[in-house]
Amino acid sequence: MASHNTMSEPTPLFSARLTPHRSLSPQGFRILMGFVATFCVTVGLVFLSVGLWPVTGFMGLDLLLIYMAFRASYRDGETYEDIEVSRQHVSLAHVTPKGGRREFAFPQFGTRFEVDRHEEIGITAMRIANRQETVAFGKFLNPADRESFAVEFSQALSSAKR
Repeated sequence: MASHNTMSEPTPLFSARLTPHRSLSPQGFRILMGFVATFCVTVGLVFLSVGLWPVTGFMGLDLLLIYMAFRASYRDGETYEDIEVSRQHVSLAHVTPKGGRREFAFPQFGTRFEVDRHEEIGITAMRIANRQETVAFGKFLNPADRESFAVEFSQALSSAKR
């Protein structure tokens, strides 16, 4: 979670950009793919040498599928959500990897911050709601990040309503 200021209010009391966590860096990805490629080529060559040539093709297919899965994960990691709290509004924007943007603005009066909690996991879902609309956000955050965000966001909402 990093602070960010791009939404409609000139001086927000609280501003955050929520982004998915990716534990594997680009360099780590290259190293992992190097190991996977080495393994697939080695196993493929062993099977090729004993006359089981179709296995080599399946090992190549495995390598391709693993690569595509990681690339899709990195692309999804470009998603983010911007949240701002001002004295007048709570604003939320969902931004997709392709640049699609959905914005929501809730008037401060009547807006609630709702969370679902699991006894062992902690917060499992977060929403901003009023009588007309409910919008879920932060689905990609891990439970610890949801907890810390919820504390900060709740404090900001309380401050804005004073």
